[in-house]
Amino acid sequence: MALGRAVRRREQRLLLELPPVAELMALAVGAGEGAVGALERVVRSTRGVLAEELGRTLADTRAGAPLGVALDALADRTGVAALTRFAEAVSVAVERGTPLADVLRAQAQDVREEARRALLETGGRKEVQMMVPVVFLLLPITVLFAVFPSAVVLRVGL
Repeated sequence: MALGRAVRRREQRLLLELPPVAELMALAVGAGEGAVGALERVVRSTRGVLAEELGRTLADTRAGAPLGVALDALADRTGVAALTRFAEAVSVAVERGTPLADVLRAQAQDVREEARRALLETGGRKEVQMMVPVVFLLLPITVLFAVFPSAVVLRVGL
């Protein structure tokens, strides 16, 4: 159970770190660096779980693996769907020569939207649980404040 909880926390950290890292890579690519150069810059300037994973990917490319293969290995190691889409998009953009900065920005935006959607879904599921304190604590107190003065007036009037 503890191992599963640690894995979920690590995956959440990866998802939280992905949008800023993708934006940093987009800035580096927009400044004229290639994909590997952008990876180097991001690994040097950031800290965290995703930076460590990107460091491993960079080490794979330095060892002679093509960038696409190293990114596929990153996706396999992490198992996070958003990171898998990110790795596939970057490798396809590098292979086909499409503008990498636009792809990176789109990936960052997609991850942010996915996190927003998950938050709204969680809020929808927790709505009933959030109503329990209102119904069982605040509503009775409100009714008591409304009924007590009336009861006092009725007693005095009798």
